[in-house]
Amino acid sequence: MVQQDLFEKARGHEYLDLVRTLRQRDLLPYFRLVDGAPGPVARIDGQDRIILGSNNYLGLTGHEAVKEGARSALEEYGTGLAGSRFLNGTTPLHVALEHELADWMGTEDVIVYSTGYQANLGCIAALLGPDDTVICDSGDHASIFDAVSMSRARSRPFRHNRLDMLEKLLIGPTAGRGDRGGGTLVVVDGVFSMEGDLARLSDIVGLCREHGARLMVDEAHGAGVLGAAGTGLCEAYGVSVDVDLRMGTFSKSLASCGGFVAGSAEVIEFLRFQSHAFMFSAAAVPAAVGAALAALRVIRSEEGRELRARVLDNAHYLQRGLVEIGIETRIPTTMPDGSEVLAPILPVPMGSDQHAILFWRALYDAGIYVNVAVHPAVPPGQALLRMSVMATHEREHLDRALAAFAKIQADLPEQDPAAAAFG
Repeated sequence: MVQQDLFEKARGHEYLDLVRTLRQRDLLPYFRLVDGAPGPVARIDGQDRIILGSNNYLGLTGHEAVKEGARSALEEYGTGLAGSRFLNGTTPLHVALEHELADWMGTEDVIVYSTGYQANLGCIAALLGPDDTVICDSGDHASIFDAVSMSRARSRPFRHNRLDMLEKLLIGPTAGRGDRGGGTLVVVDGVFSMEGDLARLSDIVGLCREHGARLMVDEAHGAGVLGAAGTGLCEAYGVSVDVDLRMGTFSKSLASCGGFVAGSAEVIEFLRFQSHAFMFSAAAVPAAVGAALAALRVIRSEEGRELRARVLDNAHYLQRGLVEIGIETRIPTTMPDGSEVLAPILPVPMGSDQHAILFWRALYDAGIYVNVAVHPAVPPGQALLRMSVMATHEREHLDRALAAFAKIQADLPEQDPAAAAFG
């Protein structure tokens, strides 16, 4: 038997053929060169473009206090710590950040990881084992599914936001749990990163309580933006105390790089001594920690409340503008108290990959940068453009984007009828 060359899968992968073709035609939407900070306008490929593809929701990457936090940490601790948090990589900055995050989130303790990806990976893989069951929304972030694979727990995904299917899975694994001797963890994104829709947390909390499952919510895109104190969707739903674990990142509203898990003191202490992604990874660089700590303090201030109001107002303004010109996008979610919530992520369904890429390129040429998702990032026939707004966007930025959308929609053929509906 002749052994196949392991690298053959890379040489002949159909996706790489597509990438080569797109590069040749200058249609590749990815790895564009950004020369400058991710503000409302940035220089990409030598031209100033309005940025509607950044997760810098509050615009804090350019905030003077945040930059000073990074500078001060750099001067005091140097460029890196050359060790893990477990050994020589814990500084007073890390401890202060964890304490202030715990106070903000209203939990007993917090553990900080070097990236948001590692936060999910390290927490879930450490908590779960082969005897346990994990139930995930099919729209959860990739880091969650990678963590589940590492844990070797019994995985039970349910169709995106279909809580009837979640309930069936909870009844099944919970009823048979005694044979395996394990527990059940439900993991959902609060705000789903690609389409910007919200998990129905009130209902999910109720189901988990009824069936004895623990609940973890990924607040990566909600923390800093949603809720009166900005702690995320759990707060907006009023269920923070009912959620066992909340994860967040620094690479969105907190204007840095890193991630955290907030929860009970006993679980967080367990993670400090059992989470491989924490114990065997270099500690977050001081400048990143200093920036995140400064950003957190801005978020908790009156200025932070004003920035939250502004980014959500911008999201509603852009959403209404898209609807007025006949472009389908996410609609606000009505909360249990009757209020309406719209995350700062607005998807526009395109249908085919080809239509999405051509529409993206036309926007790009018009000076508007958005994100584009095609298969395999999304199911076939469900390509989309993903826009995200910032508190620092001015009305003129959003109006220019809306004018470009209106013109391109008129110039390009009708979108694929298979485009996914958002409602």
